[in-house]
Amino acid sequence: MKPLKILQIVPSISLVYGGPSQMVQGLSAAISQQPKTAVAQVTIITTDSNGDVDEAPLDVPLGVAVPQDGYEIIHFRCAPFRRYKFSADLLTWLWHHAPNYDIAHIHALFSPVSTAAATVCRWRKLPYIMRPLGTLDPADLKKKQRVKQLYAQLLERPNLAGAAAIHFTSELEAKVSERFGVSTLEMVIPLGVALPTLPDRTAAQAAIRAQFAIPSERPIVLFMSRIDPKKGFDLLLPALTNLHQRQQPFHLLLCGANPQDRAYENRIREQIETSAWAQWATFMGFISGDLKAQVLSAADLFVLPSYYENFGIAVAEAMAAAMPVVISDQVHIWPAIAQANAGWIVPTAIEPLTQALAEALNQPEMLHQRGQNAQRCAQENYSWQAIGERVTAHYRQLLETTAASGGLSL
Repeated sequence: MKPLKILQIVPSISLVYGGPSQMVQGLSAAISQQPKTAVAQVTIITTDSNGDVDEAPLDVPLGVAVPQDGYEIIHFRCAPFRRYKFSADLLTWLWHHAPNYDIAHIHALFSPVSTAAATVCRWRKLPYIMRPLGTLDPADLKKKQRVKQLYAQLLERPNLAGAAAIHFTSELEAKVSERFGVSTLEMVIPLGVALPTLPDRTAAQAAIRAQFAIPSERPIVLFMSRIDPKKGFDLLLPALTNLHQRQQPFHLLLCGANPQDRAYENRIREQIETSAWAQWATFMGFISGDLKAQVLSAADLFVLPSYYENFGIAVAEAMAAAMPVVISDQVHIWPAIAQANAGWIVPTAIEPLTQALAEALNQPEMLHQRGQNAQRCAQENYSWQAIGERVTAHYRQLLETTAASGGLSL
């Protein structure tokens, strides 16, 4: 059995783009930990994009392989279209090096560099898998609908038709996703989470409460995700207003940013700062490293009432930190959470969200128990080790299927 050489292609792995991009590194590390008889090499190719508006590019070597935790990353200059994370240099490299790999895993649709990369793989006869990151959800397709329909028919439909498989991260994502009339094999495998070592909860909570002047009687509610309309702020902020009016104590830690839409980020900040409960909230912006670990350890309850979420990495991270979650039934891992009794699942409506938050915050014993359930659920379902083994097995199976069918079709 020949060891595989695997290529991961993603527009950016900058922290500012959040979990869907970041997970490529966790996946690559997990795959590279397979026996050398199974996996010979894992390479990520990506751009130096670090936000679309006001950030400088990543300060990284360009065009050279940088060793990581068992894998390597090659960054390319994001040019000429910075906002769209395009890189002519990446595509040139891919054209020349595609024959050196056995399979490519492409992360993102409707992103010019990913679209072009899939086309190059098809032309160079390199089998590839496409992970849509939720972009095939009908709710997401409604944004810029006419442009996306044209883009899909001209570019993404041939890419999906030529793929060895489409990688969905939940059964629900696979069920609702638009395929534009093509039938391609599905690969349904969740994402994993890798948490830093969390500090002691009592110490972390004392430190966070002291740092942000949070009284001990206020439970800490954590929102940690990109600040985007799809995350359900039009549900969350009114629900918190309802809690405040009902004199239900809480303190919101809002951790996130939107490097692609600072105007929306600033609008949410202004709405919180002018609300009746402004003193019951802290807008922390994007966090990472030790501060993120401290916040995950300190918070009592996680909330994410998204309108659509193909997976929800932040949800899985909170669960791994033994935090119960309140999420909408449009976060597609909700069935696993419901089965594990690891939180509260609500429709995308203000009053059910208000009620779930109130129930959670008023019952500390239930909050603790569901947090323990959440941690077990995360350990059983979202371990990178298990996911690395599953993905590697799928790669080999797909290559055998592709070979049996005579390879890729243009």
